[in-house]
Amino acid sequence: MGLEEEQKLVEQAKTDAQAFSAVFDMYYSKISNYVLRRVGDLSSAQDITSIVFFKAWRGLPEFEWRGLPFGAWLYRIASNEVNTHFRQNKHAPSSLDELFEETGFELPSSQDLEKDQLKLEDELDRHADFVLVQALLKELPIKYQEVLTLRFFEKKPIKDIADIIGKKENTVKSLLARGTTKLQRNFLNRKTL
Repeated sequence: MGLEEEQKLVEQAKTDAQAFSAVFDMYYSKISNYVLRRVGDLSSAQDITSIVFFKAWRGLPEFEWRGLPFGAWLYRIASNEVNTHFRQNKHAPSSLDELFEETGFELPSSQDLEKDQLKLEDELDRHADFVLVQALLKELPIKYQEVLTLRFFEKKPIKDIADIIGKKENTVKSLLARGTTKLQRNFLNRKTL
């Protein structure tokens, strides 16, 4: 979907729950995967993803286009929620049930969510190195976790990462270089133990 089509859909979603459902369907897997890769826990990832879309729905009337894809805004909300999760080491569970009650917006069927859950669990189980890298990432400061995850797991270009975290591109490059060095050092230290 092009930026112009996306803009029309998002504008429609400001007043139409069905259009928001289409936006949800378009971004759910991407945001859910990103959150899961950051927190490494399926249950927490599902809760945080619910919060992200709830906040997106609540904030949608105030959302303004600034030449960026709508996804950049969602990733920023997701990053903030993950960072809050890590800072507090707990989070208040929030649900999209309230969204349904207020607007009639419905989540995908439970079978679709179960398929997504199984797919994500299989992906985690198959990649032992991912688990090690996830553990090592959690040892890094949040600023490095965020940029490394967006760059290497989400395959985001530097410009998009800068837009998502609200930093300059050179700052993102610096964070990536420092974070990669720290991650490599931790990896080598862990392997020698």
